[in-house]
Amino acid sequence: MKTQVGIVGAGPSGLLLARMLQLRGIESIIIEGRSRAYIEARIRAGVMEHWVAALIDEVGLGERMRREGLVHDGLEISFAGQRRRIDLKGLTGKSIMVYGQQEFVKDFVAARLDDGLPIHFEAGDVSIHDVDGDSPKIRFTDKDGAPQRIECDFIGGCDGFHGICRPSIPAAKLTTFEKVYPFAWLGILAEAAPSSDELIYSNHDNGFALHSMRSPELTRLYLQVSPDEDINDWPDDRIWQELQTRLTQDGGWRLNEGPVQQKSITPMRSFVCETMRHGCLFLAGDSAHIVPPTGAKGMNLAAADVRVLAGALTDFYKSDSAAGLDHYADKCLGRIWKAERFSWWMTQMLHLSPEADGFDRRIQLAELDYITSSEAGAKSLAENYVGLPFD
Repeated sequence: MKTQVGIVGAGPSGLLLARMLQLRGIESIIIEGRSRAYIEARIRAGVMEHWVAALIDEVGLGERMRREGLVHDGLEISFAGQRRRIDLKGLTGKSIMVYGQQEFVKDFVAARLDDGLPIHFEAGDVSIHDVDGDSPKIRFTDKDGAPQRIECDFIGGCDGFHGICRPSIPAAKLTTFEKVYPFAWLGILAEAAPSSDELIYSNHDNGFALHSMRSPELTRLYLQVSPDEDINDWPDDRIWQELQTRLTQDGGWRLNEGPVQQKSITPMRSFVCETMRHGCLFLAGDSAHIVPPTGAKGMNLAAADVRVLAGALTDFYKSDSAAGLDHYADKCLGRIWKAERFSWWMTQMLHLSPEADGFDRRIQLAELDYITSSEAGAKSLAENYVGLPFD
């Protein structure tokens, strides 16, 4: 097989890159290690920055998102027995869109297959070769076990934090940074109508909690737990009791409860690989960076990488200019580090660290009070949350 851009990974970054290239007349082939059913059921992020929702409209796949997604003009922060609202739209003129990542994936997969364009699901033994030369290759076995090879001009490494693309770069050439947090999120997806029209971030003496949603019928909820917590120690009744305690601290309402569809514990880390290009290999999305989910930046950063990379590849093929490719990492990293800063800040402001003392706790509460009572403080949070502008 031959193509212009070989894409490893059919998550949001790989699918969006392929779609943007398709609309610009640039060929691509996607390979994905999981089945179509798996990636379309995988529950991940759900908050889209204002510009990301607009980009999905721009590439022609926003109809279902606009029909079924939930537009939010604000969010609430609960602490010290009270809830205060951050008016995102009033402070920035922009809103956010809540639309599950799995729904995004369904839309983009269906559109690509309807257009007769290739996605090779259940690819095994994936490896990349000759990225230092002019003809890189992707080798894999298809779902029937037959060996396959893709010859291409460039490779988009969109296969996530645990994928094969980043480890394919020689260790001596990698520049990485990582911070591991002393807590994790226990997340559930519940068959219950959301209890609020907007997200609620809660700082409680028992730890952090978050009320989010995926649809008018499904609620997504999180609790701060220890990273070594055993999920078997958290039966549904215990989860609901702790969620009620942490999220209803103002006493004015209670959470809607319902059957739990999914339950998992996710450790939290910040990670950046500044080596986003190696020869003809370009990393995008979670293969290059991870943010703690508190700031809702993961999928949005992936889209930002792809926007830059698609533009650079378009310049190369349409204008014979490699300048965009040469500066790809530099252009992405400024935004990445700002998102890392915001996500780190939200995380340390809202979670209880096991190493914190009484002084630290009072500083945290003072910061929450300032952010939610000062227009300047609230606007700083709001402009980061809805998405910083591009150049």
